[in-house]
Formats: sequence, structure tokens, C-alpha cells
Amino acid sequence: MLNIFRLFSVVIFLLFSFVSLADQGRVAIVIDDIGYRYSDAKALDLPGNITYSILPHTPYGKKLALRANASNHDVLLHIPMESKKGKRLGPGALTSDMSEQKIYDTLTASLNEIPFAIGINNHMGSRLTTLYQPMSWTMKFLKEKQLFFLDSKTSANSQAEQAALDSGVPVNTRHVFLDNQLDDHYIEKQFNELISQAQNNDFAIAIAHPHPETVKNLTRLIPLLAKNNIRLVPLSELYIKKNLSTVAQNASE
Repeated sequence: MLNIFRLFSVVIFLLFSFVSLADQGRVAIVIDDIGYRYSDAKALDLPGNITYSILPHTPYGKKLALRANASNHDVLLHIPMESKKGKRLGPGALTSDMSEQKIYDTLTASLNEIPFAIGINNHMGSRLTTLYQPMSWTMKFLKEKQLFFLDSKTSANSQAEQAALDSGVPVNTRHVFLDNQLDDHYIEKQFNELISQAQNNDFAIAIAHPHPETVKNLTRLIPLLAKNNIRLVPLSELYIKKNLSTVAQNASE
């Protein structure tokens, strides 16, 4: 009888612990555009479970990716994708004139440089992400390599999420850009928007960049998450949670 009582107590404790965690909002913060500047390393000193997205084939990208990975942070590949404005993309870019094989080879070269990357998000991409076919080829690669996709949502007409869903690739979408303007008031306003979205929707994903102003403000603002009963989590946790929810839903049908 005593053993049964102890088992019952453990089950109740775990249940209440799970409910307590479930009541907390979750936030993932992705720092991308990393790789061109030595000063990008300052972003690796940010507190908590920050996720880092690395531009492929850049002067400091691989070195900083290795440091982030060694510190048990999630590491993504920040893949340049064609922009409507024709901006210079840099190495490892995907464009609309590429064949399926060229997209596959380009992504393979980027992943070979940072093989521990667990997913990708798009750098720019306001044109490419609106084109279903190249995004479908991209998702085919990710499916083969068991990677996930984060849509940076540089276009409201992005087809990336649909292409990912059709290919069976785990996908999420960016909710807030934190530092489109590099001033303290704007970054704080965007951070408060991030908190609000996490409270209302269970989780929210922010993207920011390794600017000194951003690093300074995030160092100050990140402690506000805990004060608002929000956990800063690795980006991958949001994909795990989504997959578990899908499994549970399917099991109940």
C-alpha cells in the first residue's frame, strides 16, 4: 500500500509540474546574420538559451558556429535567398534560376561546413520564398537531412510554410523582428510585443541581429521574460512541442 501511495504521489507531482510548465509562455530568440564581422562574437555572450543562425562560407561563421555548438546552443544555417530588391546575397545563396540539383548541391556545401546545424532559416528571400517550386526543392533537401525550417517571413506571400508542410518538414514562422531600428526605445517596444505574443499564443519566435545596440539591449531585457512567467527556450524545443501535440492529436482521432 505504501509503494502505491508513493507512486501516486510521484504521478501527482509530475502532473502538476507539467501543468506548471505548460502554463508558462515560451520564447525563442534567434540571432542571425552571423559570420561577416569579428564583433559578432559578442552575441554569444547573451544570457540564456539563445539560438544562433550562421551565414555559410563567411570569414567568422564556422568558428562562431563551433563556439555556439560547444556551449550547447542550437545552431542554424542562415541561407541567403533571392530578394525582390536584387540585393547582393553572398556565398551559399539560392536563386530562382537554379535547378533542383543546383539547390541541392548548394545546400549540401553549406551543411558540410556546419554539419551540426539542426535547421535553416532564410536570409532575405522576399522573392524566393514566394515561389513554391524552389521552396519545395529546398524542403526536399531538409526532409532528407532531417532538418527543420524557420521562415524568417520576409514576405507576407511566402510559400515556405506550405512547401514544408507538403514535404513533411517541421516548420515555424518568425513572429517579431526585434531590431529593424537600432535604438533602445524601438527594441524595447518590440521585446514587449514578443512577451505579449508569448502570453497570448503559448509561444513566440523573435529574430534579431548581432549589432552592439541589440546585444546591449537584449542583455538588459532578457531577464524580463522570467518576471513575466515566460521561459527562454532553444528554438528546437518549439518544434519538439509542436510534434508532440500533433502525435497526441492523431492518437485521439
